[in-house]
Amino acid sequence: MRQIVVGLFLMLASQSVAGQTRPPRELRDLDAWLTQALSDWEVPGLAVAVVHGDSMVFAKGYGVRALGSHDSVTTSTLFANASTTKAFTSLAVGLMVDAGKLDWDDRVVDRLPGLLLRDPYPARELRIRDLLSHRVGFGDPGFLWYGTELATAEMFRRVRFVEPQSSFRSRYAYNNVTYASAGVIAGVADGRGWDVLVRDRILTPLGMTATVTQGRYLPTDGNVALPHDRVRDTLRVISSVGSLVDGIAPAGAMYSNVLDMARWLRFLLRGGRVGDSALVRLETFAEPFRPQTIIPTSSFYPTARHTKPHFTAYGMGWFLQDYHGAFVAFHTGSIDGYVAIVGLLPDHDVGVVVFANRDHAELRHAIMWTVFDAYLGTGDRDWSVEFKALYDSLDAEQATRRATRDAGRVANTSPSVPRSAFAGSYADSAHGTVTIRAENGALRFVQTPFLSGTLEHWHYDTFVIRWDNAWITPEFVMFELGLDGAVDAASVGGVRLGRVEDLPGGER
Repeated sequence: MRQIVVGLFLMLASQSVAGQTRPPRELRDLDAWLTQALSDWEVPGLAVAVVHGDSMVFAKGYGVRALGSHDSVTTSTLFANASTTKAFTSLAVGLMVDAGKLDWDDRVVDRLPGLLLRDPYPARELRIRDLLSHRVGFGDPGFLWYGTELATAEMFRRVRFVEPQSSFRSRYAYNNVTYASAGVIAGVADGRGWDVLVRDRILTPLGMTATVTQGRYLPTDGNVALPHDRVRDTLRVISSVGSLVDGIAPAGAMYSNVLDMARWLRFLLRGGRVGDSALVRLETFAEPFRPQTIIPTSSFYPTARHTKPHFTAYGMGWFLQDYHGAFVAFHTGSIDGYVAIVGLLPDHDVGVVVFANRDHAELRHAIMWTVFDAYLGTGDRDWSVEFKALYDSLDAEQATRRATRDAGRVANTSPSVPRSAFAGSYADSAHGTVTIRAENGALRFVQTPFLSGTLEHWHYDTFVIRWDNAWITPEFVMFELGLDGAVDAASVGGVRLGRVEDLPGGER
């Protein structure tokens, strides 16, 4: 497979497509189709660009940057790249490989001593390649980065306390924190940090002048789409999440627009070349597109039920599969209120990017496969209709599970102790400390200003967190009493946190 992928990009790099490439006939209906799909999926704003060879053959914005406004989405509107940032990070590592400053298989303990896994063998043998291909033995410890105020170095330090879910390298498990550490390693090797490395060695040569590496660098009064999600069953603008991912920036903090991303697509389709210059050696460029970790189809995107791939895998910053005999590389991005997808059909010289400002708007998949079908000539399936039905059914299944859970709620129960007795601090080595306060007769759960909410009694000694940021999924807290009848622990999302301190007003 390695030779096939490298050979593919050698072939593409030797091609020079000058001027404007006329899109196939099927793509000429894309504009009307997108307008209808935007309405069907209730997406406030959307931007799409398609590249064929060295030409951008389609680019357009749809809808509005924010519901209730008249600010239209344009091809210059910035959206969150989210996890499509990961491909930039794998390229940044590749640049350091070319410079002789790193190797894909360098030991992490030699490059980032602060990041250790719990067990001795994985801690010693973990390689940069493992970080970039999600095979460290456990899934993303989102509690370390989502809505927290932890320094990046402290996140890495706490990884050693995370319980493995499988043996090292035995299976795929998506992990943002360990992926981000690969970007930090590349930045250290460069000597200037990940931000500067990506900006100076990738964005600037490609002419991606509007793209920023972190949310904190977003223009405060610029052409930026606002995030949307359902809040109590109503789609609305949610609070700014601009810097939400900055703590793990190499895993998903970039913001861009489709014009800049079309430049990225052209660069990728040309095998890592900008104009007549190679930014990266072809062998190095091709390595992230080689399958590193096999993903069972049952664990892949639900869209595989319809695209029916023969293989599904992860490279380094790219999901990989086949479709009608063609090699496909793509990656999605999702963060509160935004989605993205970047897709490549390399042996047909086609790339597509989609941005939208609604949480998990899976219209992105439908657009990518519609473009691919247009260039493959593989029929006239309406992917919007098919995927809308698919994801509606998945939402219905989830609603059924919630209804079953809610039906198990025992009515007319009371906590075992006065509510004020639950007030206190609870902690473990990985999660750190959360605080529960008794305020005005209610219990407040406080982890950070972003992750704060009111505890609503569910039944017995179980409560549910109703987050102040109401688009966040409610979480259950189950309290545990000791033999003396005092509150000893709280399990939050299935993780047991021991009580470490009483707060004023609590009983002990």
